[in-house]
Amino acid sequence: MASDGAIFPTDPSKTYGLMAAVSAETRMTDKGPEGTVFSFPRLALLELLLGLGTALAVLLLSLARNAPLEELANPAVTTNPAKAPWYFVGLQELLEHMHPTLAGVIIPSLLVGFLVVLPYLDHDGRGAGLWFSSRRGQRIVGWTALYASIVIPGLIALDNAYSVREALRGVAPEVVAQWLVPSGVLGLVVCAPIVVLRLRSRGSHASRPATREYVLALFTVMMVSAAILTLSGFLFRGPGFQLYWPWQMPNGYSPLDGL
Repeated sequence: MASDGAIFPTDPSKTYGLMAAVSAETRMTDKGPEGTVFSFPRLALLELLLGLGTALAVLLLSLARNAPLEELANPAVTTNPAKAPWYFVGLQELLEHMHPTLAGVIIPSLLVGFLVVLPYLDHDGRGAGLWFSSRRGQRIVGWTALYASIVIPGLIALDNAYSVREALRGVAPEVVAQWLVPSGVLGLVVCAPIVVLRLRSRGSHASRPATREYVLALFTVMMVSAAILTLSGFLFRGPGFQLYWPWQMPNGYSPLDGL
């Protein structure tokens, strides 16, 4: 207040503003990103229904069919083939094509590490939470899944018919036959979709692939390969862990016999 009692003294060299404090919410209070919903109760109820439905399906399946259990284990007789549980059959399939350390330790560690760093690779919030993110993402996933569905079974059949590991035994060092060759082939299989995405973006007027599209391609190769390796080890490996059609396995070793 000025000495003459005026609240706003007249001074052409200064500007004044009238401020007031009122009781009200700020514009940012309880405001989330656009187009979002609360996870509770909507998502929680959906997950509860999914869990109940899964439990009901397992219960009905157990009532319809008994578990295909065999007789008590005989320590003097080894099961042929001695297969791992279904969730490890894919790794057991990999053991047929490369060094055990590479198949059972290094490759699973790389896959787990890839899943861990996924949230740190893609920082784009557009399309987050949507299946395949976009129409272009759907095409990438579809073509990549088709590619893996053809290449992985082809490599399994080729290695079964002509084993590089056995062909190089005694001719090349073990590190070449069981480490460098298998890892090189897997590296080419994984990197091929990435290379195709880059080449297609250069050869046309399409925009450069986003990080999420690369991640979609890599994740699809990983998931489809894991499914095919599991099915191969479970359905098509018979005595001696050799490849058979399920209906052609000798001595009743078909995994479909107990179903």
